[in-house]
Amino acid sequence: MTFYPQSIALVLGLLCLPLVSASPIEQTKGDFQDKFRQLEESHPTPNDYRNAAGEPGKDYWQQQVDYKIRVELDEKSRRLEGEETITYHNNSPYTLKYLWLQLEQNRFKSDSIAERSSSFSGLGHNKTATAKAQDKAPAKINLNTLRRQQFMDDVELGYTLSAITDSRGNELHYVINGAQMRVDLPEPLQPDDSTKISLKFAFNILEEDAVGARSGYEHFPDDKRKGGNDIFLLAQWFPRVSSYSDYEAWHNKEFLGRGEFTLEFGNYDVEMTVPADHIVTATGVLQNPKKVLTKTQRQRLNKAKNAKRPVFVVSADEALKNESSTQSGQKTWHFKAKNVRDFAWASSRKFIWDAKGYQQGGDTMPEVMAMSFYPKEGGELWEKYSTESVIHTMEVYSRFTFDYPYPNAISVNGPVGGMEYPMISFNGPRTIWHDDGSRSYTLSEKQFLIGVVIHEVGHNYFPMIVNSDERQWAWMDEGLNSFLDGVASKEWDPDLAWGREPSDIIEYMKSNVQVPIMTQSDSVLKYGPNAYTKPAAALNILREVVLGRELFDFAFQEYSRRWENKRPTPYDFFRTMEEASGVDLDWFFRGWFYTTDHVDIAIDKVYKLRLDTKNPDIDFDRLRQEEADKPTSLFIQQNQQANMKSWVDLNPDLADFHDENDRFTVTNKERNKYQKMLVGLKPWEQKALDRALAEDKNYYVMNFSNIGGLVMPILLELSFADGSKESLTLPAEIWRRSPKAVSKLVVTDKSKQLVAVEIDPSWETADVDIENNHYPRQIIPSRIEAYKSEKRKGKHRRDVMHDINTEVKEPEAKEYKK
Repeated sequence: MTFYPQSIALVLGLLCLPLVSASPIEQTKGDFQDKFRQLEESHPTPNDYRNAAGEPGKDYWQQQVDYKIRVELDEKSRRLEGEETITYHNNSPYTLKYLWLQLEQNRFKSDSIAERSSSFSGLGHNKTATAKAQDKAPAKINLNTLRRQQFMDDVELGYTLSAITDSRGNELHYVINGAQMRVDLPEPLQPDDSTKISLKFAFNILEEDAVGARSGYEHFPDDKRKGGNDIFLLAQWFPRVSSYSDYEAWHNKEFLGRGEFTLEFGNYDVEMTVPADHIVTATGVLQNPKKVLTKTQRQRLNKAKNAKRPVFVVSADEALKNESSTQSGQKTWHFKAKNVRDFAWASSRKFIWDAKGYQQGGDTMPEVMAMSFYPKEGGELWEKYSTESVIHTMEVYSRFTFDYPYPNAISVNGPVGGMEYPMISFNGPRTIWHDDGSRSYTLSEKQFLIGVVIHEVGHNYFPMIVNSDERQWAWMDEGLNSFLDGVASKEWDPDLAWGREPSDIIEYMKSNVQVPIMTQSDSVLKYGPNAYTKPAAALNILREVVLGRELFDFAFQEYSRRWENKRPTPYDFFRTMEEASGVDLDWFFRGWFYTTDHVDIAIDKVYKLRLDTKNPDIDFDRLRQEEADKPTSLFIQQNQQANMKSWVDLNPDLADFHDENDRFTVTNKERNKYQKMLVGLKPWEQKALDRALAEDKNYYVMNFSNIGGLVMPILLELSFADGSKESLTLPAEIWRRSPKAVSKLVVTDKSKQLVAVEIDPSWETADVDIENNHYPRQIIPSRIEAYKSEKRKGKHRRDVMHDINTEVKEPEAKEYKK
């Protein structure tokens, strides 16, 4: 072992240090960095809208926007046409002269900022080639890119708007600015007053598979119906009023496609006219079930309320029959939703529909109907897991936040891989169709479905209810939600590899494309790691390592309940977590959210020390033994093996006093000095010394380096010669005066001889380099695999379910011989 043995001198008295002032003044001498500098100087000043505790202040306000919408789906032309009336309630203390509306469908127009600012990555695709070779190499363009470009050339995209009027029918002046529209009010809207505007709109629906969006249609040409069938997922489908807040006024940053949405809460009254044989699901509660559902379907829905497993409202056989329907005419489905910030819906004749009641209890919403809508392509995968995953999500999330407040929670299968809206989410995974007509699903697809349903249904809590600004701070909904979906996933089945662990963020943390979590959504370089994984890992570490579950869970729930149906900022989250936990967390939020530092703590050396007794008759014998224990030099070893005699051995008459008394021989002068020291000790000093000498403990000094720059608690596992192990956590504050390197004294009983030390043995802190976490250093295990080169035949996907079910056709496994 390479512990460094040294002695530790007995020091009498106290070491006095000057107090360090907590001044906001910048450090200009030396290279000291205050990792524990408070964030208050950079946060917005608390006020009567948002107080210093992170709560809504006594004068907190937010706007309300109500919508009444009538819309018709033209299936043949794949076009929506509708009209809406907007009632805007000005709850702010300010007078408004105009309203800003979001026109997200305009984001797909060829002259939009989003389209014109998109870049091309087909040049210089070979990162290992020289610049000269790249110049000569042909550019590459993906076939998906060509498909998208061709669809956008063939179809006129964006809104057609008309009849923009006030409540009296008078035309209003408006200006369209890209994907936004300013509507000038006929007279200023005073505080505590409301106004109405009406408009007509129409647009051609995107083919989602071609364009890649958050909504659109998916075409199924092979269904047994002339012209095939479509699934329509409708979101960002109507002009919506932009948010107006105390901290930003109008939220009118252009929609570029990545930064999502922040909207006002309001009440919705929506009628959707669709083909008569379509099944429709939407945000809100169906108002006219007798007009659009059969008696049998209504009875099944009622039965589902108390069912143990989901009940089919529309069965697979019925949906398959509907696919070949030639029924003509239309039906109008009428939905209402209270106090939601958006409205989405889906429509198709392909939908299988199952439902199960979630008996939540409590006063908020005792019974919630969990439902799933999916085509036959969803198959057994959706039948078994979608609705159950919806209910599991509500059970877990409500434990951390508040009771689910809506009457419905819906999962819909369609072309969108995963997207969320109040009460309804769009989710993508499906079964695999085989030539023999069977369907199966892989473990990865099962896990994907359960995971995406948990994540998208979880978004009801963040940001649909805790209404953060997704366009500005993506992590406030994606990160918080990813943290909780990690909890819910592992509580579903802990044996599956769900991710959301601190170790999952290591590669991003040490990369050169990392940006601070607080970066605006559209400017993030790597959106997934930055918006989802890193903040989820940070919250996981905050819960499991820094605060502990009790403090974290209380503070997190406090934040959720404070900002339920309100609009928080990051600063409200940071302040609430500190205030409710009672722990200074500025260092944590500064490091994880405002910097690109990473965790890399190294243990450099460990010194084994022993207390000097000051008694020369004891200490000198120790020193003599330590000298004797040192390795004999190779020169002397070689001479001894050759039986060579030293000069003094050959000439013993040259011996003198010093050959009998070495440098560790004790003299009376040293003994008298020791006795004089004892006489001079105060009673308490004598008592402390006597006890220390009697206990004769081991003193270990450990040297640590903070290579990554991100200060964190140091999690230690100490291994002892007797085979036992102990855990020791050094709080992050150990770095407060020396953020780059620190030393720690660890004292053990004489019988506990330290033999090894490891930092973060369970990989809880996202430390990017585990090689320097061991002392003494260890050989790092890895793998080397012998292989035979084979031509790659595409992405390999193991379908164990299908292989087992069809193995009767496969010859029995046997030993193959050369």
